[in-house]
This record gives sequence, structure tokens and C-alpha cells, in this order.
Amino acid sequence: MASTRESRKKQPADDLLVPVTLAVGQEELLVDRAVQQVVKAAKESDPETDVRDLQASDVSPGTLAELTSPSLFAERKVIVVRAAQDLAADSIKDVKAYLPSPAEEVVLVLAHAGGAKGKGLLDAARKAGAREVSCAKVTKPAERVQFVRGEFRTLGRSATPEASQALVDAVGSDLRELASACAQLAADVEGTIDDAVVGRYYTGRAEASSFTVADRAVEGKAAEALETLRWAVNTGVAPVMITSALAQGVRAIGKIASARGARPGDLARELGMPPWKVDRVRQQSRTWTPDGVAVALRAVAEADAAVKGGGRDPGYALEKAVVTVAQAARAR
Repeated sequence: MASTRESRKKQPADDLLVPVTLAVGQEELLVDRAVQQVVKAAKESDPETDVRDLQASDVSPGTLAELTSPSLFAERKVIVVRAAQDLAADSIKDVKAYLPSPAEEVVLVLAHAGGAKGKGLLDAARKAGAREVSCAKVTKPAERVQFVRGEFRTLGRSATPEASQALVDAVGSDLRELASACAQLAADVEGTIDDAVVGRYYTGRAEASSFTVADRAVEGKAAEALETLRWAVNTGVAPVMITSALAQGVRAIGKIASARGARPGDLARELGMPPWKVDRVRQQSRTWTPDGVAVALRAVAEADAAVKGGGRDPGYALEKAVVTVAQAARAR
């Protein structure tokens, strides 16, 4: 077993083994991965590493001093404190006092939500030179597609942009489910992963996704949109996801229509869309007018209010919105 810091510095993963790491944000999958990376690097450096994974409620005054005190066996320690923003005031004082002079052979990982609560601890860790990993919530559709593409790259697999978008459309916004789907496809499929492959694996889910409903509606295909909507609802797609997808689809039409003549690459950067999606939305927008966009957005807003408790019949509100959007798409 390696017993000195000098010998461990030779380990290739040692850039992860700085005295303090901050995992900042509320995306649980990313927080877990940041912790796992440090633990893995520590175990590779020293298989006897002692790992303590604590919630804020497990940490009381004196806990950190006890855990970081020298061991008779001089093994490496990884101490993880989750939800560090929730630490009691006295425990925060302990951590702040520890940061300027961290213990030898101890790696401290602080998972912090990143908000105003506990900001003093966050600032103190940054001032002390902590390594920081961003674990911010992934909220935008384009960011989820980027996440999927990154997963495939990490897995050493090639996937088309359309496949990444199709997977997000089929699986939804949960990063754990998206990561699991990427791993399954990478394990089961040979060659480049395209949207046809995603469709075969997620038949039903992909065809009935909220974004497919929105695509058919903004293309003016009312009958297909209604059929897909009913299938989506019957298979458990949340109504609020459908109104959200409709709103995104109509807003994208409005943005593209107001920027006619711009190059796809410029539009992609400005709107946060991949170039292939800009091309698709441009095709969808050809039959739209500014008045049609306004009518469609009002209809979607009314449906959104209805599915969130403001209407007696959410199903009818969704169907009405889909029909109105499809009619607005053919107003020209």
C-alpha cells in the first residue's frame, strides 16, 4: 500500500485528489458522478482508502476534526459532505477553520446546492483554492441533447445529432434515464447510432413523446398530432410536458420567422439550437404568419393553465390547443 503523498502523486488520476473538491449545483446525477470520480481515483491510488459519505445532518461540531485526525495506519481518507449548505452554523465554522490547512492524506468533497443558503461556506472553499465541479440543473432541451452526445462520446460511440435529439424526445428530461438509455444503446448496437435505431428501441415512447406531438402540430398535421397526443396521454406522458413542448415548438417558429435571411450557423448560436434543428424549424415555419404564432401561443397558454388545475377538462384543453396550433400553421 502506498503510504506517502509523494508516491501517490505519481498516480495518473491524482488531479482529482486535491485536498478539497466542491460539487456545486442541484443535478443529482452530476453530483454523484463528481463524488464517484474522486472516490475512484482515491481507491486506485490506495485500495485501503476509507470513504465516509455523510449528509449535513450527520455532521455535528467536532465531527470533521475527528474524521480528519491522523490514523495509525496512515491510509487515505475521502470525506463527502452532501447538502453542505444545510450544515449547522457551528459545523460550518469547523469546515471554514479546516479549509486553509487541510489534513494530509484527506480528500474533502463538499456537495453544495449553489444558492444563497450557505454561501459563506462556498466562498470560503473557493478562496482556499478548492477544485470546483459544476453540477447545475440541466433545464434546456438543447443542453439535454448536448448531455446525450457527451454520454455517447464518453462511451466511445458515434451517434448522429438526430439520434441524440430522438433519444431526448423519447426518454424525457431525467438525466439518469438518459444516461441509462445511452449505455443500453452503446452496449447493444454496433456501428453508428442513428434515429432509426432509437426508434426501434423506444417504439411507442418515441412516437408518442411530447415533442413528436408538437412537431406534428406545428407542421399543420392536425389528425396526426391528435392521434399521437392521445397515444402519449394513454402511455403516461404528463400533460404539462406536452404543453411545454408545444410552447417550445411555437416559440421556435416565431424566432426563426423573425430572423429570416440569417445563416443557419449564426441562428444556431443565437438561438441555442443545433444547425440541423434550425433547418427543420425553418421548414416548419414556411406556412406560419406572425398572427398565427400569436394565436397559437395564446391557445397553448390556456391549455397549460387548464392542465395545471385551472380547467375542468385537461384532455379537451390539450386537444383544442393541438388543433388550434395546427390550424395556425396553415393560416398563410
